[in-house]
Amino acid sequence: MAKILYSPSRYVQGAGELKKIGEYAQSYGKKALVLISRGGYERNGKNVEESFSRSECQVEFDFFGGECSKTEIKRLTGVMEEKQCDLIVGIGGGKIFDTAKAAAYYKKTPVIICPTIASTDAPCSALSVLYTDEGVFEEYLFLPSNPDMVIMDTDIIAKSPVRLTVAGIGDALATYFEARACRNSDAVTCAGGKSTEAAMALAKLCFDTLMEEGVKAKLALEAGACTPAVEKIIEANTLLSGIGFESGGLAGAHAIHNGLTVLEECHHMYHGEKVAFGTIAQLVLEDVSEDELAEIIGFCIEVGLPVTLKQLGVEKVTREKIMAVAEAACAENDTLHNMPFEVTPETACAAILAADAYGRYYLGE
Repeated sequence: MAKILYSPSRYVQGAGELKKIGEYAQSYGKKALVLISRGGYERNGKNVEESFSRSECQVEFDFFGGECSKTEIKRLTGVMEEKQCDLIVGIGGGKIFDTAKAAAYYKKTPVIICPTIASTDAPCSALSVLYTDEGVFEEYLFLPSNPDMVIMDTDIIAKSPVRLTVAGIGDALATYFEARACRNSDAVTCAGGKSTEAAMALAKLCFDTLMEEGVKAKLALEAGACTPAVEKIIEANTLLSGIGFESGGLAGAHAIHNGLTVLEECHHMYHGEKVAFGTIAQLVLEDVSEDELAEIIGFCIEVGLPVTLKQLGVEKVTREKIMAVAEAACAENDTLHNMPFEVTPETACAAILAADAYGRYYLGE
């Protein structure tokens, strides 16, 4: 089987880049549908409208329904038909991107992704994570191509809640460990082939950047400063993690995240926060050294990522609840099967419970 690497056609990161969105859009279509939340429109709508007013591309706005579900994607493709849009732009967070990418796929149009946060690695990928209308993970929709353009406006991202960027660090934290597991098992990646050396190098660079710059970036963001460390973390959370997970592969961490979506208590937590805990559980499954486990748990604690089930919102931990999570994580269509050894609901359940115990231990509880 061939080795395959996926990446967006164009990645732009810098201060004030969202104000140029109309200029960029006119290279891809004549009429753009901008998918955005109501709050996002209040914060950024004026700048977007002004940019399109100077562009040869017309613009229509539509407010996101809240879930990247088949219902929302179908609604959005209907809006594109009605408004005769030949381009879609997603502005906001991960579920908006995934919905915009899926709609572009079904309508066969270009798509531009404009994150206002750096909370996931969704912007760069040829993948949409589909949920039910109630927010429970349903399936992955693998797309034939990556976004045509990704625009990261660091002015806007640096002003977003710090917790969101930290959640992005949690999502990115899984990248190297999942890619490593997929390489060891010779698994097929999300790109539909085997991992390239380039993908592994980017996954490792992602991890190294998090370890070197993560705490510095968090402290800078809390001080309201966009420093070189912040710029590096935005790139790690988005570009390095995006290419690394897609062309390096997913394994235990994201599968355990998906399992956690069956617990309503966890629904208020961000994707990357659950992935961070899933990373710890994957490392427990792999029985990594105490030093490696301590490094990752300690890093999570230092940057403010959850390391226990209680921190994820599960006040009363029962074996029945965690077995339900483990069974969902072991679903036939999920990526826990990319681990280089067999994982059963029983062993996944044990890893989750042990990860929780280790987290409590390192917190001194």
